[in-house]
Amino acid sequence: MTTANLLVELFTEELPPKALPRLGEAFAQTLAESLTAQGLAAPGTVVTPYATPRRLAAHLTRLAAKAADRPLAQKLMPASVGLDGAGQPTPALLKKLAALGLPAEAAARLRREGEGKAETLFIDTVVPGVTLAAGLQKALDEAIARLPIPKVMGYQLADGWTTVKFVRPAHGLVALHGADVVPVQALGLTAGRLTHGHRFEAMRDPIELIDADHYAQQLRDEGAVIASFDERRDDIARRLQAAAVAAGAGLAPIDDPALLDEVTALVERPNVLTCAFDPAFLDVPQECLILTMKANQKYFPLLDAQGRLTHRFLVVSNITPADPSAVIEGNERVVRPRLADAQFFFNQDRKRTLQSRVPGLDKVVYHAKLGSQGQRMRRVQAMAGAIAAEMPNGTALKPLAERAALLAKADLLTDMVGEFPELQGVMGRYYARHDGEDPLVAEAIEDHYKPRFAGDDLPRSDVGLALALADKLDTLVGLFGVGERPSGDKDPYALRRHALGIVRMAMEREHALRALPLSALLAIAHAAFQGVAGYSDATAEVRAFITERLANSLREQGYSAQEVDAVLALAPEILAEVPRRLDAVRVFAALPEAPALAAANKRVGNILKKSPPPAGGLTLRQDLLREPAERALAAALTTVEPQAQAALQQGDYTAALRELAVLKTPVDTFFDQVMVNVDDAALRDNRLALLGRLQQAMNAVADLSRLAA
Repeated sequence: MTTANLLVELFTEELPPKALPRLGEAFAQTLAESLTAQGLAAPGTVVTPYATPRRLAAHLTRLAAKAADRPLAQKLMPASVGLDGAGQPTPALLKKLAALGLPAEAAARLRREGEGKAETLFIDTVVPGVTLAAGLQKALDEAIARLPIPKVMGYQLADGWTTVKFVRPAHGLVALHGADVVPVQALGLTAGRLTHGHRFEAMRDPIELIDADHYAQQLRDEGAVIASFDERRDDIARRLQAAAVAAGAGLAPIDDPALLDEVTALVERPNVLTCAFDPAFLDVPQECLILTMKANQKYFPLLDAQGRLTHRFLVVSNITPADPSAVIEGNERVVRPRLADAQFFFNQDRKRTLQSRVPGLDKVVYHAKLGSQGQRMRRVQAMAGAIAAEMPNGTALKPLAERAALLAKADLLTDMVGEFPELQGVMGRYYARHDGEDPLVAEAIEDHYKPRFAGDDLPRSDVGLALALADKLDTLVGLFGVGERPSGDKDPYALRRHALGIVRMAMEREHALRALPLSALLAIAHAAFQGVAGYSDATAEVRAFITERLANSLREQGYSAQEVDAVLALAPEILAEVPRRLDAVRVFAALPEAPALAAANKRVGNILKKSPPPAGGLTLRQDLLREPAERALAAALTTVEPQAQAALQQGDYTAALRELAVLKTPVDTFFDQVMVNVDDAALRDNRLALLGRLQQAMNAVADLSRLAA
């Protein structure tokens, strides 16, 4: 079938910048999926999305004007119903054919399948392929309906009566198949070939598109618009780097992909300009200045080679005047009051110490069932002190951790954090240093929020580590204890992130937390909630939640589900050991003896489940080992156990599992020649004791039965 390329564009008012990349991708992808499903897109169709502040578009290659006809076998009814005794069509069959738009003569083309009472009538027909106009109309309706619109707005069409709902008012629709307009409609618009360029700098307006393939080039040449979001983003990144180099040796724009995306969604033809502010503002913490420039003005601060903020910044403008001085002066004038506000907040905040603000936390609600921020602070303080006390040099760390916990939330009551909540912790560090607090305390105030996201740094000191753990444990144990749990994709308190933060700290700071297994950390947290009305012990549930987060993280790192399941089945207390255990399991699984031993371990587990030992356990008696096979297994265990235990004590989990390989033959022989559940109770219990000892030896590192196929 003959094909041509397709171009579809919706021209709108300014689209929400943070949503623009998703809108552009979704619009193009849904069009492609629908057209492919309808048989209009040929194999190898290439989809190119376009998105600018005022348009969503898609270019698709190799679209047919009409889909190919396709054969269809339609099931009609049982032969006994459709045909009479003479083999002639019954009224029921004729009615069915008529409903399908087929004449009575079509009965001569019936096909039978099956035999006897199961014989069924079929008819082979041909379904005409859909036309591009009809198929694109359906695809366009689906693409608009399925857009991930953050907030829909309603607006009236030109008739003054009809109301349409869309992300922003739409003013133009283009649909070109090659050079031909496809007659489709959407949002009260009829497709044509006219589009619009840059609001101020287009060479001509409107722009009459030649065909689908000239879209991007005509927008660039005649409309002063870079239609591709990715191309525009790359262009801005290159211009930012070039402007930074021109501004001074060693300077670089701040690296912020989210800001780059947002700015890309705000301009159609970027122009980067270099501006400056009064260097006196650099006395304000650079985090404050950077945030106000990025959040409020969408500027790119320039940093020196050491990462320090300079008084210069870059602006991505949507216009390119011959003399940019007015644009530069305007942006410098606009940023000054923003920086002055930050300077004022900083100076005002330092007139009061953090400690003087602590009583005010009792007036700030943390959670309706868990009390105020002041009550939370006192719980975290108790937890941080208890955790720090168990760390190396705990006597010295404990008062520092308690002091840091006392002050950690005080910056929530400062003007700067009130204006910029993203700076909580950061400003606490600055204000603590100004107040003369211990440097470790000041650092911990900032670090107790870490890690804030995947890949973020961990707290720098053990004081910060103790406080960060306490803060996250308070959140998890407290909220689970009052019934606040994540549900599906809803996690308003970021409990999954808090759980992963605990996992990372426990795994990556083994030396500091060696004396604090997971159960001990949860016990410390639970103790801090005693006396809180409405709280009930949910530490077991929190532990399962943390383990689930750990399992997901390990699978994402490349460990198999079986390997993860085998290690976590033992509920390891020291999470830092988990990766080493996993590596040991992977080495063990590659041994030729591994499948048989895993299967035997599973068999042992099943036997012991059916005949559980008494509360005091069973003792293996050598005098009751009657069969040669059970004596051989006991002897092999006697040899292997001390060697494996020695490897375990040294943390060499791989060696501990390798020692088990020699058990394959005696284990196989035991199950071939020995009956466990014999009538003699003494013999039966002794053999169960032997299997219990075998299971304990085999599962010291991981539950190897989980590796069985």
